[in-house]
Amino acid sequence: MKKLIPLSLFLCPILCLALTASAADKGAVVKPPKGFTALFNGKDLTGWWGASTEDPRKWMALPPEEFKKKHDASLEDIAQHWRIEKGELVNDGKGLYATTEKNFRDYELLIDYKTVAKADSGIYLKGVPQVQIWDWTKEGGKWKSGADKGSGGLWNNSPGAPGKDPRVRADKPFGQWNHFRIIQCGSRTWVWFNSRLVVDGAIMENYFGRPKPKAPPPAVTDPIAPIPPEGPIQLQTHGGEIRWRNIFLREIPAAEANKLLRGSDPKGFKSVFNGKDLKNWAGPLDCCEVKDRAIVWKDKKGGTIYTKEQYTNFVARLEFKLPPGGNNGLAIRYSGQGGAAYDAMCESQVLDDNYEKVRGKIDPRQAHGSAYAMVPAARGYQRPIGEWNYQETTVTGSTMKVELNGTVILNCDLSTVTETMGNKPHPGKDRASGHFGFAGHSDPVHFRNISIKRLK
Repeated sequence: MKKLIPLSLFLCPILCLALTASAADKGAVVKPPKGFTALFNGKDLTGWWGASTEDPRKWMALPPEEFKKKHDASLEDIAQHWRIEKGELVNDGKGLYATTEKNFRDYELLIDYKTVAKADSGIYLKGVPQVQIWDWTKEGGKWKSGADKGSGGLWNNSPGAPGKDPRVRADKPFGQWNHFRIIQCGSRTWVWFNSRLVVDGAIMENYFGRPKPKAPPPAVTDPIAPIPPEGPIQLQTHGGEIRWRNIFLREIPAAEANKLLRGSDPKGFKSVFNGKDLKNWAGPLDCCEVKDRAIVWKDKKGGTIYTKEQYTNFVARLEFKLPPGGNNGLAIRYSGQGGAAYDAMCESQVLDDNYEKVRGKIDPRQAHGSAYAMVPAARGYQRPIGEWNYQETTVTGSTMKVELNGTVILNCDLSTVTETMGNKPHPGKDRASGHFGFAGHSDPVHFRNISIKRLK
């Protein structure tokens, strides 16, 4: 993945002049809650530009000069359709969407809006649509699209997918302000609408990653396309006036995000590492040691350690931390003999996402989260080196799903794999059960908070 362009590099002085408040509004004071930053200052659109419903990865990948042209060209449209009144950001229902200059990864967003009959709108998260805003009345004419269920859902999720429809309808009558509180960690999204929880930790699907109509299905060797790891907040314009105010954001640090993603282990999860020693583990245990309640590989030591218990279908939860260029792996349904990459169902790779910068080129099927040498995972979702990452790996029958820091980066069926890296056979691929373990490759990789839930 190309490095995302930090939009703050392109702050244009004329943006501050493109939208200015009336003389009566120049004294407006915006006071964010403790820990939050005001994205809208109540006076002008400093920190915003204009974009439409377009894949943010495309403009993030533009060369700096080309992006600056796109960015600056949007300001005329923004000035035409957006204005500031009494400290409120007002759109006439037309034009480009107000888009933050800055990209965000894990965050909590607070925002108020007020709209009119027949209008609908939305809030794009990381540049992807959207937390839906409806005219929820029958007179609005959009009950067939789901407006009767109310605002706040992830409307572009697949039919029947968690989060597509809000859990309750909590819209206030026209003329009153509505309030959103939105938390997003990776793709996991929580939405409170007028203090009611309407989306509870659902995965936000990537509108821009959907297969095109009549297009052939993706190959097994194509990585899935989640929403970007980071991106802007966008305020959609759609057919009627909408007003926004009190737009505040708090970036969530890694430790807090991991805790939120894990929650409290629900019934059925069992810790398989006590944080003190390797009791109930087997294999070459001298290749690693326990430090600060984590399993740590000794430098220059390799080998696969594994649980004494065996598993068929399961979910494994854990946290890991990598050194630069770090390499390890999860041994999935391991027999206890041979190498996890070929003799187990698979080795789910644990690898520095920037491995090439340290040690050289790799095959996409070697990237972090991949079913090693068989199916590639999406990249770019690790936290910076030195921070703990949270991961869930679900194994059911011949399928495996890997969720990293709140984003599903792999969802595959190994029974469909016909091509492997180097055409090397994987005799363990069809194993129905085995041990869970770690395949060390001589790097000081850390693992902690390891628990497993058996599935039927």
